[in-house]
Amino acid sequence: MRNLIRGAVVLALVAGGSAGLAAPAGAATVKTYQNCTALNKAYKHGVGKKGAKDKVRGATKPVTTFYVNTKLYNANKKMDRDSDGVACEKR
Repeated sequence: MRNLIRGAVVLALVAGGSAGLAAPAGAATVKTYQNCTALNKAYKHGVGKKGAKDKVRGATKPVTTFYVNTKLYNANKKMDRDSDGVACEKR
């Protein structure tokens, strides 16, 4: 009987210990893309941070249909060549 109880306790500790190491449900990871081609496959018009506006020159109209997600933008900030808050903007 003691061996049965010990086995149950050990099993509970092992199962509980591994469950305690799992990542919290609210902590989702943000994907980092290799280049703008890969990012534009997932987000057609680019990704921007909240409040960003596309910087343009001449008679070109700014892109306003980019996906707004600050965490995703920060993970892929290296692809924002003109530093306007929108990475990989594309019409």
